[in-house]
Amino acid sequence: MSKLMRFAAAAAFSLVSLTGLDAAPAVNQPAPGFTATTAKGETLSLEDLAGKTVILEWTNHLCPFVGKHYGSGNMQALQQEMTEKDIVWLQVISSAPGKQGYVEGPEAIVLNKGRSARPSGTLLDPAGTLGRAYAALVTPQMYIIDPQGSLLYTGGIDSIPSANPADIPSATNYVREAMTAIEAGKPVPNPVTRAYGCTVKYAPSS
Repeated sequence: MSKLMRFAAAAAFSLVSLTGLDAAPAVNQPAPGFTATTAKGETLSLEDLAGKTVILEWTNHLCPFVGKHYGSGNMQALQQEMTEKDIVWLQVISSAPGKQGYVEGPEAIVLNKGRSARPSGTLLDPAGTLGRAYAALVTPQMYIIDPQGSLLYTGGIDSIPSANPADIPSATNYVREAMTAIEAGKPVPNPVTRAYGCTVKYAPSS
């Protein structure tokens, strides 16, 4: 393991310890199951999505790193590209009430409409149960789950950790890279990458 990978692993462990998150789920192992309420008030579980590829996107509309990808249209284009292939793309909002990025269902729907977002749905996680199960640390943070329920990718949306939209064309989009490999029946080249962004605004852990 390189020094950079050891540093990243140690940093992630420290953040997990400080925020009371579960251990980070391992790739090529079953993804943590979940049941959550959507912005439309419906109940959705990972089990309901068996047989589908699922992409989870942790988001906070007030985070400048999220703003980089939505303000440029990068996130919407990626969402549309994936959902047109019958991939289920779910935003997850784990901001607690009173914390930056917290929204209720109707506001989440209005926000997505206003920025022409194209997810399959939005999961509301104000208690942080889903976020802690996936050890989601920042927004945006991405996960890809295959039709059999195995986690194949976890990490950042791309390779340049900045809030500057000008960096997007030069970055490797890890989500697209992973999906290209998956669709070709090949191993994901970078199954675990560094996620960058604003810390997830969890409720205090009990």
